[in-house]
Amino acid sequence: MLSAVLRHDRMLVLACLVTVILLAWAYLLLGGGIGMEQMDMGGGQMMPMPPVWTPIYALLMLVMWVIMMMAMMLPSAAPAILLAAALMRQSGGNAPFGSTGLFVFGYLAVWFGFSLVAVASQWGLDRIGLLSADMASLNAILSGMLLIVAGLYQLSPWKQACLAQCRSPFHLITKYWRRGGMGPMLAGMGHGLFCLGCCWMIMALLFVAGVMNIMWISAIALLVALEKLLPAGPRVSQVTGILLMVWGAMVLVR
Repeated sequence: MLSAVLRHDRMLVLACLVTVILLAWAYLLLGGGIGMEQMDMGGGQMMPMPPVWTPIYALLMLVMWVIMMMAMMLPSAAPAILLAAALMRQSGGNAPFGSTGLFVFGYLAVWFGFSLVAVASQWGLDRIGLLSADMASLNAILSGMLLIVAGLYQLSPWKQACLAQCRSPFHLITKYWRRGGMGPMLAGMGHGLFCLGCCWMIMALLFVAGVMNIMWISAIALLVALEKLLPAGPRVSQVTGILLMVWGAMVLVR
C-alpha cells in the first residue's frame, strides 16, 4: 500500500517539476521579458542599444536570473526533491506537498541570493563598459580569466566536496528533516548551498558568451546535470576543468 502511495506522490511531484521547468525554459526562449532596444545604423542594419539601468530594468533582470536558475538547476535537483517528498510521506505526511514545498522554497532561496549577486555583477560590468548590449563580455582578458578560473575551480577540492554532497543528498536531508517546522526548508537551503558551491563559477561563464544566449545556457545546464546525475560526474567535472583552462589560455593568447 505504501509503495503505491509513494509512486503516486512521485508522479505528482515529478509532473509539477516538469511543468515549472518547461515554463521557465519557455520564458527564456521568449526573451526573458526583456525587450532589446535597436538602433538604426542605416542601410537596413540594426544594432542593439546598451541598456539603461533603471529600477524597473534591474527588477526585470533579477526576475530573469531567478527564472534562469530555476530552468538550469531544477532538473538536476529533481532526485533530491523526490527524496524529500518520499521522506515527507514516510514521516506521516498526508500529501506530497507541504514539507516538500518548503524544501523547494529553501533550495530556490539560495539561488535567489545568487541571482541578486549576479545582477549586481552585471550592473558593475556594464557600468565600466565590459558587457555588450546582449550581455556578453567585450573584453578578451575578462573572458579568458573567467574561463581559466572556472577551469581551476572545477579541479579544486572545494568543488569536488560540494559535488559529492549534491550527488548524494540523503544524509544532509535526513539530518535536517523534521515533521513540520523549519526542518524541510533548512534541508532545502543546505542542499542549495552545496549546489551553489558546486556550480557558482560555472554560472559566471554566462558572462562569456551572453547571459541570454540560449545555446550557452543550455550547454551549462547540461554540464550541471551530467556532473550531478551521471556515475562519472566527478570525471566530467575534471575533464571540463582542463578544457576550460585550455580554452581560456587560447583566448588570452589570441
